[in-house]
Amino acid sequence: MIRSLMNLFYKTYERVLSKDVKSGTVPEHVAIIMDGNRRFASRLGKRTSYGHSKGADVTEKVIEWSYDIGVKELTVYAFSTENFNRSSDETLQLFDLIGNKFDYMRESERTHEREIRVRVIGDHSLLPEELQKSARKIEQATKDYDKFNLNVALAYGGRQDIVQAVRKMADKVLKGQLSLEEINESTIADHFYPSEGAAVSNVDLIIRTGGNERISNFLPWQANGNECAAYFCAPFWPEFRRIDFLRSIRIYQARLAEQKKKENHRTNHFLKEISKTGDGHCQ
Repeated sequence: MIRSLMNLFYKTYERVLSKDVKSGTVPEHVAIIMDGNRRFASRLGKRTSYGHSKGADVTEKVIEWSYDIGVKELTVYAFSTENFNRSSDETLQLFDLIGNKFDYMRESERTHEREIRVRVIGDHSLLPEELQKSARKIEQATKDYDKFNLNVALAYGGRQDIVQAVRKMADKVLKGQLSLEEINESTIADHFYPSEGAAVSNVDLIIRTGGNERISNFLPWQANGNECAAYFCAPFWPEFRRIDFLRSIRIYQARLAEQKKKENHRTNHFLKEISKTGDGHCQ
């Protein structure tokens, strides 16, 4: 009885929250640090692979939620350069899981019906050959789609991304393909991952699960330069619910409203000062 009432309350709250969120401005680009898979498995006395598998299922749901609510670009932090410090068994199992998910998405009708473009950002050379093949196949199969962009950060680090971008530009300068005068913010952004196609856009909202309140070297140029909103929540990634996702969108909207309020206040103050100056001049 109590569980039924709780489920009813949850569904009602989710429906109200969804309606409220959809009536406002939705972030175009959401980036997620999917933290807590291992701690989730440990709490249940399960193997680490169990946590990663459950987390991958949630990632599929979040892609659906993002698409349905009107988000245009989603970037998920699947494996950082620092994660290579983990055991080889865990790393290889996770790579197999990710490769299988790529293959599943490539064959799924929903991917093609919704025209989801998948791109893998990071140092591909650090990945196993089989995973590189799966990544290339899903990228090739979806390269012409533009309704929804899904970026999967693999073997990715923000500082590493900046370093490789600088090296690319330096090489072009040495070869006479790029002049120093041509280097600006747009030029730099064009040299970040991915190596081909449009650059990853500025991030509007970063979500991190698992209770840690840090960005962890994730999209530093795209996030910090845009002063994006951040939403940190306690649930481990396999526990992340649609209601948590909707709350993060509402945080973004609240920040937009606050910024608009401040801008209106400054504008009104400026107009008042102009009015005073005009009154004094007329006297």
